[in-house]
Amino acid sequence: MPGIFDSKNFNAEVFGAYVDKTPNLNRNELIKSRAIKSRQDIAGSFTDQVGGNYAVIPIYGRISGAAQNYNGSTNITANTTKTYTQGRIVVGRAAAWVEKDFSYDITGGVDFLEQVGAQVGEYWDDVDQLTLLSTLKGIFSMTGTKNLEFVDGHTYDISANADGSNTFDATTLNTAMQKALGDNKAKFSLAIMHSAVATNLENLQLLEYLKYTDKDGITRNLTIGTLNGRTVLVDDSMPAEAVEEGDSTYTKYTTYVLGDGAIEYTNCGAKVPYETDRDPKVNGGQDTLYSRQRKIFSPYGISWTDSTIISPTDVQLETGSKWSLANSNESTKEYFPHKAIPIARVITRG
Repeated sequence: MPGIFDSKNFNAEVFGAYVDKTPNLNRNELIKSRAIKSRQDIAGSFTDQVGGNYAVIPIYGRISGAAQNYNGSTNITANTTKTYTQGRIVVGRAAAWVEKDFSYDITGGVDFLEQVGAQVGEYWDDVDQLTLLSTLKGIFSMTGTKNLEFVDGHTYDISANADGSNTFDATTLNTAMQKALGDNKAKFSLAIMHSAVATNLENLQLLEYLKYTDKDGITRNLTIGTLNGRTVLVDDSMPAEAVEEGDSTYTKYTTYVLGDGAIEYTNCGAKVPYETDRDPKVNGGQDTLYSRQRKIFSPYGISWTDSTIISPTDVQLETGSKWSLANSNESTKEYFPHKAIPIARVITRG
């Protein structure tokens, strides 16, 4: 008999289309932002290298060197360019959901396909956002002299300031961007912050939300604002950590500041992304929907170094020793310039 996930009637391609086209109603703003750049062109690399789960991608350095005097008697000396290698790891995840025939029977035969497709899409958006946040936590946990140049230089932490200047104000974002990239701070295009931080900026009348008018003529605020000429996204999945200080406790919030293409995304796909299985004997009959995905979220200029892991867990992604600045892979390594990486974090009390 027909069911929500009836394996006899289930069309994986049709269901996948439902998942792809349904707009996500959650506030997973990071994965929907311009900071995520699609790199499907490198998907084929993961079928040709180590097990299809890890690949090394070249990043070509810029030409450099001092110009020489052209006077008819000075020899011209050629300069070389560096090629940096960047390791990328595929993150595989799977999930399953069960639905009983009885649910179909008591609802009078409601077709749940589109509803389920929307929920599955939102579920994977939640998972992807957690993957991204774990990745960002990992790269800001890197160790080693050159890596710490990135970590320290791209972190603006004022949460411990005792003079009251420990919350986000009119100058915080601009100062953080300059600290990270210097005169290249224009590369930053957006900040994504917790609603507690955004509310503080609203109270200071520094943050103004974009608006839209619905089909009924009602104007509402979007969860997108502007600050210092940068787009601001508000999402409560951004890190918030309770800190004990003497007899009191405060919360420090992490705001991520990103440039366009700061994270390069590749959907490697799974052999069978969606399928169902029917068990007629359990609970009077039930269907199970299985879902799988394999994706890469690679911070620009930063390399995953552990090729022995098939698919890293979130905890492994958060481990700083598994990340490093991309480098030239020579005996004396030259590291990718950290000021070319448009990723920074701001840590405040609100």
